[in-house]
Amino acid sequence: MCFGRLITAMVTPFDEQLEIDWEVAGSLIDYLIEEQKSDSLVVCGTTGESPTLTDREKEDLFRFAVERAAGRCKIIAGTGSNDTRHSIHLTKMAEQAGVDGVLLVAPYYNKPSQEGMYRHFKAIAEATSLPVVLYNVPGRTGVSLSTETTLRLAQIQNIVATKECASVEQMTEIVAGAPESFVVYSGDDAVTLPALAVGGYGIISVASHIIGAEMKRLIEAYTEGRTADAAKINASCYPVFKGLFHCPHPVPNPVAVKAALRMKGLPVGGVRLPLVDVTDPELDFIRKLIG
Repeated sequence: MCFGRLITAMVTPFDEQLEIDWEVAGSLIDYLIEEQKSDSLVVCGTTGESPTLTDREKEDLFRFAVERAAGRCKIIAGTGSNDTRHSIHLTKMAEQAGVDGVLLVAPYYNKPSQEGMYRHFKAIAEATSLPVVLYNVPGRTGVSLSTETTLRLAQIQNIVATKECASVEQMTEIVAGAPESFVVYSGDDAVTLPALAVGGYGIISVASHIIGAEMKRLIEAYTEGRTADAAKINASCYPVFKGLFHCPHPVPNPVAVKAALRMKGLPVGGVRLPLVDVTDPELDFIRKLIG
């Protein structure tokens, strides 16, 4: 199953009461496909504020995204958690909703061993026929899925990819050791080009909400052998890659990207507690960043 090279981890639009705004959600999906050139969308990932979405909201979002996309792009459901049984439940729910694959974050907070993480992902993969994308993001979870464990998991038939945020070195090792059919995505926008250079396939992105079309041009330039062009595009995109997470101080995702989308005329609303919206100085920084 190919999810394409540019995947957007989609925000969840909220109204003034911080309930899901379905009209804006539909407009956002259209915009990400048509204007920002996303090949696939991750729904209910961390960027979609999955920790504060109920299971019912997630199920409704999975179904809505599948129906709205209508085959124009793939829909990947964020169904990972630190509870294996709950992840299996969410994954089965997503499969019934008609999604094309699932993204499973490494179990956070309870800090399982490598064997525990292997068994966690294996159990979920065996409970579904959907393609599975692993997600290693040590900065958020407190654990890191090792190269060795990732390569063990890559032998399981329907575990087809990983979203890697540990290091370019680890991406390199995974690319070198994994089956040819297993692909590596960067989970860090700023590492899109270096990831491609070491054999990564693409990016699961936040910045693609704002500069997706440019990122698609970057990827195409690199894959077509126009490396100097790719480097130039990367240099022009880099301030946005960094600025959406440091504006100018660290800001938790998706606070900044939601503010940027509002500036672009997409009223995606605010964020649910415990996240809080940008401050006035941060808003000024974002306004200058996206022009």
